[in-house]
Amino acid sequence: METEGTVASNQHSRKTRLSFSTIISARYGSISSELPDGNASSVQTTSISPRRSYIAVAVLCYINLLNYMDRYTIAGVLLSIQKYFDISDSTSGLLQTVFICSFMFLAPVFGYLGDRYDRKLIMIAGLFVWIVTTLGSSFVKQSHFWILLLTRALVGTGEASYSTIAPTVIGDLFAGTQRTLMISFFYIFIPVGSGLGYILGATIANATGDWRWALRVNPALGALGILLLVFLITNPPRGASDNHGGAAMESTSYLEDVKYLLKNRSFVWSSFGVTAMAFVTGALAFWTPTFLSRAQVAQGNRLPCGVEPCNPIDSYIFGAITVVTGIVGVFLGTGISKKLRDRVPNADPLICAVGMLSSSPCFFIAIMLASTSIPATYTFIAIGETLLSLNWAILADILLYVVVPTRRATAEALQIMVCHLLGDAGSPYLIGAISDALRKYKPDSPSWDFRRLEYSILLCPFIGVLGGLFFLMTSLYIKEDRKAAQLLVSGQANGQPATSTESV
Repeated sequence: METEGTVASNQHSRKTRLSFSTIISARYGSISSELPDGNASSVQTTSISPRRSYIAVAVLCYINLLNYMDRYTIAGVLLSIQKYFDISDSTSGLLQTVFICSFMFLAPVFGYLGDRYDRKLIMIAGLFVWIVTTLGSSFVKQSHFWILLLTRALVGTGEASYSTIAPTVIGDLFAGTQRTLMISFFYIFIPVGSGLGYILGATIANATGDWRWALRVNPALGALGILLLVFLITNPPRGASDNHGGAAMESTSYLEDVKYLLKNRSFVWSSFGVTAMAFVTGALAFWTPTFLSRAQVAQGNRLPCGVEPCNPIDSYIFGAITVVTGIVGVFLGTGISKKLRDRVPNADPLICAVGMLSSSPCFFIAIMLASTSIPATYTFIAIGETLLSLNWAILADILLYVVVPTRRATAEALQIMVCHLLGDAGSPYLIGAISDALRKYKPDSPSWDFRRLEYSILLCPFIGVLGGLFFLMTSLYIKEDRKAAQLLVSGQANGQPATSTESV
């Protein structure tokens, strides 16, 4: 990054109201040129070898893969679940909504803990809860759908602990282009895991004749994840990759952390953009296989599902498309970012804006073509998913470089809470509720079952355009906020080492 233009950076830094200090009483988020005495727990300096760092990233990627496989296994067998429990579209959407709600409300709790306590232990505990509740959900009886809802809500507890903390661990293991690359590897498993969730869920349900077996594979793989966390992951010092012998950072109150983040305009606008993206991906990921299955029933190419397990072909195809487009999109977005970032300081949010704004018309066209051409629908879905996947790794990298290391878990948590609260916590249920509301016009009509879901899903492309506009707003502030974070980490005010306590 550039080092000139400090006036703008200092103006923004004044808004953050963080303090630079060399005195022992320096607070968390504060910057000091000396390590405080007797506070080794707050200021760690132990380095981790590159080999162990790469192993740690591999383990974190594996668990991230399992997280997203589990999240979308339900969507892969949704037709069978609807048939088994005899539930409506809106009730089906609740399965994703309750999961996301617990996920988002607990994320701030784990963000607070993750900035202050042993991150490795928190992830292990969360993963254990996830394994137990996921396995338990597979034994729910037909007359107890509410228990399935409860267990899906508890699954969010485990994922909240992991998704909030894991990216900050990677941020403390690597810096610069290496960090960008490692974050790319980590976030590529969002679409890959999601796609495999559809494929494996549908495959296992079809092979066993019981959708519940689809929920029993991930816990077994998760048990391996716990062992890998225990033996191969170390807890890196917070800010280890950023300090390089510069300032030491210690703890402030949670309220101060939140105030700092709310004044960070790049963080705020990018969080709104992520929220719109979560709305779109949450709704489309949950409903697309069911939507495409209904489209083929409406065209007369397939009979309605009479006995579960239902035909899994759409879950297979959509899952495969999600895997491939996710890999291509994440690496393409990362490559473009690396080439443009040095020449265009606000390249990252601009890439995100382009991804959102260009994917929206692709999804719109795909939805409109579903009634006439399934191959053309899949083609435009693939293009739209590729464009949307440009954003995954870049968004994580933006958060890491505009927020100081000791507040990153809190930032991750708040962003998770906001994007899910206003995004995918409600979008699957909302799409289902709109579809159910339209059902009364032509009840018990396979053709209308498709059309009412089609009209509901058309909401997604318009939300995607709104997200693109939010990322354009982020691009206006990204250069200034990144420079401010660098100055805070290095312990400089006005470009010079701080020698006394001053508000900047």
